[in-house]
Amino acid sequence: MQFLLARVAEEGMKRDVDKYALLSVSDKTGLAGFAKELAEEFGYRILSTGGTAKLLQESGVDVIEVSQHTGFPEMMDGRVKTLHPKIHGGLLCLRDDEEHLRQAEEAGIALIDLVVVNLYPFEQTVANPDVTLPEAIEQIDIGGPSMLRSAAKNHAFVTVVCDPVDYDRVLNSMRHDDFTDQLALRQELATKVYRRTSEYDGAITAFLEERSDQAEPDVDAIAGLPGELSLSGSKAMNLRYGENPHQQAALYGTFLDHFEQLQGKELSYNNILDTSAAAYLIGEFERPTVAILKHTNPCGVASAEDLSSAWDLAFETDRQAPFGGIIAVNQTLDQALAEKIAEIFCEVIIAPGFTPEAREIFGKKKNLRLLVASSGFGADTLQEARSVPGGFLYQDRDQKRVSRQSCTVPTKREPTEDEWRALLFGWKVVKHVKSNAIVYAADERTLGVGAGQMSRVDSSRIAVWKASEANLPLEASIVASDAFFPFADGLVAAADAGATAAIQPGGSVRDEEVVAAADERDVAMVFTGVRHFRH
Repeated sequence: MQFLLARVAEEGMKRDVDKYALLSVSDKTGLAGFAKELAEEFGYRILSTGGTAKLLQESGVDVIEVSQHTGFPEMMDGRVKTLHPKIHGGLLCLRDDEEHLRQAEEAGIALIDLVVVNLYPFEQTVANPDVTLPEAIEQIDIGGPSMLRSAAKNHAFVTVVCDPVDYDRVLNSMRHDDFTDQLALRQELATKVYRRTSEYDGAITAFLEERSDQAEPDVDAIAGLPGELSLSGSKAMNLRYGENPHQQAALYGTFLDHFEQLQGKELSYNNILDTSAAAYLIGEFERPTVAILKHTNPCGVASAEDLSSAWDLAFETDRQAPFGGIIAVNQTLDQALAEKIAEIFCEVIIAPGFTPEAREIFGKKKNLRLLVASSGFGADTLQEARSVPGGFLYQDRDQKRVSRQSCTVPTKREPTEDEWRALLFGWKVVKHVKSNAIVYAADERTLGVGAGQMSRVDSSRIAVWKASEANLPLEASIVASDAFFPFADGLVAAADAGATAAIQPGGSVRDEEVVAAADERDVAMVFTGVRHFRH
């Protein structure tokens, strides 16, 4: 690095020639002011094209048209204008290579030290469902990506900018005149360029594949998962750290488009994981519902006639776990509930909205994060990925729901109406508890939750213990299991605890044994035919 810096610095001192900046943009935000600073403060000669050149000229900036610079006219409706050796030679020439410099001089190629390009708005164009194929094709930028990539490849000597937000950073770096800082910035901007051109190419590929009538069908994609898959996303924010302070972390993609933060500290890595889990869970319910989560696991969930009543029931399940947890509700959070929540410490509250009175109450807790679920709950992500050595796993998100009509009852006794209501409620909750998962519930509230144990019996024991700690009797409760009972012991333990009905996927080779144990204890059992593992 030091050697390269020395070379760059030496070359900078040797060159006593005109400095050129090439500006050709679709998004012209802030460009005129940036160009004036380049010309007036740093002595750059400005090269430009088309509408960009016109804007700069109208803003009082002296501009050299690219066609004048190259001696070659724009042609083919502007499709060919910057694809010229005097442009790309000026970008790619190594300033510390005598042979490169000699060839450039012989060919009359002036060196271009700065490039500002942002691309035709292809993504915005194809977002219109009525866009035609010819209209989309004309928004495929050729010259722009070519210049960006040439400049980025030679970032040791050339500054390349593809985003208006970086104009001030570039100017400040020039003013400080620190070669180390400038080189680091050029490398960062070059990386940003390759990320942007990759996203741009991906958008074009996706559109053309969708519109192609001649392309061979991707059988795998038709089945739900493509034969080839690439994941990309722009950095949304840097995070203080990951799950632990020694782990670096950042957020990528459009997560922040789904949640508007009204107050509080920036979201942490763990906050984002918990928020996602809470949003998906609360999206299962239609009646006024409160969900309290800790480490992505529900520790108390309840539905009632209003949120305040639902909170009382959910909080009663576990009064300790909500400390530092996440609270999600599916209706506008009002003063009555805000007063109750304000009595405890929590990290994040998620709601479709907050009343002014609630905002005032929570405003006294400056670090408390309030999030408005701006796009609703539960349906934005259709697939999910997890990294593994050498690649990643990719699957559909578990969105399967069941109804009373889709279930079967293998036991002699049918569930009562009250049991059915509790069973379907418990099934919605257990879906979001880490396996092995057991949930005891009554009516539309949780009584005890057992999560993430190596055996289903252990999860049941924990759920029973949690209910006992909360002084919540399990008589006439229901038990929900995310996977089948492999042995009758899990069902027997639930019945001994007081459960009168159970809901589970079914499908064990010992189903008959489990059903027989239920019949012996007059327990009504429901098979959903659906498993909800969460590893």
